[in-house]
Amino acid sequence: MNHILILGGGKSSTFLIDYLADTCESKNRFLTLADLDAKAAAAKLQNRSNTAAVSLDIQDEPSRKKLISEADVVISMLPAFMHPIVARDCLELGKHFFSASYESDEMKSMKENIEQKGLFFLNECGLDPGIDHMSAMKVIHEAHDKGEKITSFKSFCGGLLSPQSESNPWKYKFTWNPRNVVLAGQGTSRYIEKGDLKFVPYHQLFKRLETVNFPGLGDFDGYPNRDSLSYRKVYGLQEIPTMLRGTLRRAGYCKAWNVFIQLGMTDDSFVMEMPENSTLRQLMNAFLPYHKTLSVEEKLAELIPELDFPTFEKIQWLGFFSDRKLPKTKGSPAQILQAILETDWALEPEDRDMIVMQHQFEIEGVSGKKQILSSLVCLGKDATHTAMAQTVGLPLAIAVDLFLDGKIKLTGLHVPVVREIYLPILSHLETLGIKFVEKEIINPARPSQ
Repeated sequence: MNHILILGGGKSSTFLIDYLADTCESKNRFLTLADLDAKAAAAKLQNRSNTAAVSLDIQDEPSRKKLISEADVVISMLPAFMHPIVARDCLELGKHFFSASYESDEMKSMKENIEQKGLFFLNECGLDPGIDHMSAMKVIHEAHDKGEKITSFKSFCGGLLSPQSESNPWKYKFTWNPRNVVLAGQGTSRYIEKGDLKFVPYHQLFKRLETVNFPGLGDFDGYPNRDSLSYRKVYGLQEIPTMLRGTLRRAGYCKAWNVFIQLGMTDDSFVMEMPENSTLRQLMNAFLPYHKTLSVEEKLAELIPELDFPTFEKIQWLGFFSDRKLPKTKGSPAQILQAILETDWALEPEDRDMIVMQHQFEIEGVSGKKQILSSLVCLGKDATHTAMAQTVGLPLAIAVDLFLDGKIKLTGLHVPVVREIYLPILSHLETLGIKFVEKEIINPARPSQ
C-alpha cells in the first residue's frame, strides 16, 4: 500500500486533497493530511476511506520526520520557504517529494544527492509555475519537431475575478496570498525584447504594460515578472531574441496601483505608527507633502499628474478620501495597506474567481512566419472551490497519481518541462475542463524578387 503525506491543508490544497483522497480505496493507497489545525484537515478529508488527519507543527522536527518516514511520497503545500526543510528530510529518509512552488537555489543544491539516491523530486507543478511550463513546452517541442524556429515567446497569467463577480472599480479581489499581491513586483524585472536586454525597476514596473486580449473577456494589463531571462535555458530557448513572462490584471488596475507605489505605501522596509483612531484619509495625507490650503485630493492630483478619473475612483472606493478608521495603525506601509485591502478585496461566498493565461509565440518555418496564441480561461465555482485552487492543486495531484501508477519513471530533480511529465498531465487536465485554445495566424514568407 502506497502512503501519501500532504503537508498543509490551506485554500490551495482543496482540489489536490479531493483528487487523491477519492482514489485511495480503489488504488490501495493511504493518505495522511497534516496541518496545524487537525479539525480543519479532518473536515477536508470528509471521513473518506484510507485517509487520516493529524496535527503537525512543521517546526517540530521529531514529529515531522516521523510522519515523513512513514510515507512513500510527500507533497508540500506549505509556504515556499518551508519546502527546503521538508525536502532535506525527504532526501535523508529516502522519500519522493512534490511541490507546486518555484525550484529554489537550496533545492537545486540537493540535485546530485537526489540523483544518487534514485529519488524523484518534482517542483513547479501547479499553475504558475506549472501549467504555464507544460503548455508552453508542448508548443515549443512541436515547433522544434517540425524544424521551426521560435523567435518570440511571451507568456502572461493572472488570478482574477470572473466577470459576474467584478463588483468593484478595481475588478479585483484576493484569490491568493494578500501579502504577495501587495508586494508584487518589488525588485527589478528582467526580460529580453528583439535582442535588447530590458531591466525594469519597481517604480517603473506598473507603467511598462502590454495589452493582452481574451475574446469575450476584453483587455488586460500585462506587466513583466521579476526574472524572465532564466527561462530561456529552462525552455531550451537560449538564443531567443524575445522572452517575457508577465502577470495579468484588468485594464486600469496597474495605473491605479502605481499611485500607491509612487507614494511609498507599498514599502515594507520600515515601521510607521499612526495615532489611534487615524483614518484612511490621514494615512494618505501622511505620504503627501504639506500644504496649508490644498486638500488631500488636490495634493494627490498635483503629485501624480497622470491621475485620471477612473484611477481616482478606484482610490476613492477604498475610502482613502474618507474618515473611515484604519484597521491597523502600526506596521510597515505595506502591512497597513494590506489590512485595508483584506476587508475590501475579500471574496464573498458566492464570488467566482478566474484564471487567465496566454502564450504568444512568433515562429519561423520553411513555409514562412506564423503566430500562435494559446489561451486558457478557467472559472471557479465559489469562494471555496476556486479556479486558483483547481489549477494549482490538480496538476500536482495528477503528477503524484501518475508517479505512483508507474507512468512517470524518472528520477532526479525536475520541473515539468519533459514530455513524460507534461503530456499525460495536460491530457488529463483537458478531461477536467482545463484546456488551452490555440489560434494560429499565418504570415507567409514574401516571394523572392
